[in-house]
Amino acid sequence: MSATTAAAAPAAEKLDFKKVFPIFIIILIDLLGLTIIIPLLPLYATSFGASASMIGLLGASYPIMQFIGAPVLGRLSDRFGRKPILLISQVGTLIGFLMLGFANTLWLLFASRIIDGLSGANIATAQAVISDVTTEKTRTQGLGLLGAAFGLGFVVGPVIAFASLALSANNYHVPAFIAAGFSAISILLTWFWLDETHPLEKRNTDKAKPTLGLGAMLQALQHPQVGLLLLLIFAQQVAFGGFEQILALFTLNRLGLNASGNAIIFVFVGVIVVAVQGGLIGQWSRRWGDRRLIYLGLATLMLGLALTALTPRQPPPWYNTAAVTTELTSSGARRLPGETPPTYSLPIALPSDANKGWLGLGWLLLAMVPASIGGGILQPAINSLITKRVEDSERGGILGISAAFLSGANALAPLLGGAVFQWGGASAPFWMWAAIMGILLAAAIRAIKPGREELAAQVA
Repeated sequence: MSATTAAAAPAAEKLDFKKVFPIFIIILIDLLGLTIIIPLLPLYATSFGASASMIGLLGASYPIMQFIGAPVLGRLSDRFGRKPILLISQVGTLIGFLMLGFANTLWLLFASRIIDGLSGANIATAQAVISDVTTEKTRTQGLGLLGAAFGLGFVVGPVIAFASLALSANNYHVPAFIAAGFSAISILLTWFWLDETHPLEKRNTDKAKPTLGLGAMLQALQHPQVGLLLLLIFAQQVAFGGFEQILALFTLNRLGLNASGNAIIFVFVGVIVVAVQGGLIGQWSRRWGDRRLIYLGLATLMLGLALTALTPRQPPPWYNTAAVTTELTSSGARRLPGETPPTYSLPIALPSDANKGWLGLGWLLLAMVPASIGGGILQPAINSLITKRVEDSERGGILGISAAFLSGANALAPLLGGAVFQWGGASAPFWMWAAIMGILLAAAIRAIKPGREELAAQVA
């Protein structure tokens, strides 16, 4: 082995942060808008009188539209490059946040999420950029850093939401406009800073491949190396996506946490996800491989969901039923002239003031630790394994299809979770999702076999 080859081998095992840093910052800024909105969107809808099932439908509207749009934009990024497709998706996000800020009816909330979803290829395109600039040795860490951007967004975004709500007397429109501002900044950064990572000579011009709908997805499912992984990423996201969508309603019902309180919960989750995806996942991937990481993610997420379901119904010491009711009923658009607040009942039952304490909040924070670790591991580990088992020219398309499976799961999860929440009680969805994770863990151990990436590692 020559000296040049010997020097190149260790270098290939280290992530090139100079290549990854621009897309990390761009997606972080972009995700700040999303993470400002996520903790308060269910409560925003509640303020318009939406039931748990209707909130589930609102949560499903974005991923349903993303399910349609992501495969198209993923294939287009293979054909025309990553940068123009990323810009298109970011413009759609900006329009959606602006509509959210101006919303004065429930249907405008739906319209804003539909528009954002149709153009929502931000993450899938960013994953393709990461795949372009990493090697098989460093791809899991690179995709983990993209997840760390999401986790860091969940640290900073909810803090911004908390501050904006405090300064605006709990006006839910203000965080939406701030989210639109971050979306505009991400567009400027992409335009002026991001270099194209998918040059002309590598672009896939095979027009025979379907770009949309069941044809592309069925073709991908028939791929001998990744079909099972695509099914797994769909099924695990039914559980984790539902957990994300319904958590704010669960904490409102079980602990009486308002939008600001939920923001703090999401900050806590974000810190853990940043620690996992920003550093630990790279070490774990090199030590155990993506296949074993998937097992670990499924097991820890199952534990976190089960512990969440067992959270005692005890609001924290500062809780006040009347104050939370006033906040929610005065933020929507159903106020009659001269009426403050409106005289309609909240669709989500609140805990009473009689049994305050720290047990409920402490238990929930404990449950968030394994849930956050599992959620932080699964998507980057599965997507990394997928990209290692396809050809370079297929990465953007297969990641777009992976994003479409995630979107389909995210569409099903809140519909299912909202219905089970409304008819079975607050804990029922979390027990259901924990059971799904247990079944997936058993299936993954049995069915996911070592692939070419593990054989290559053994040879090396």
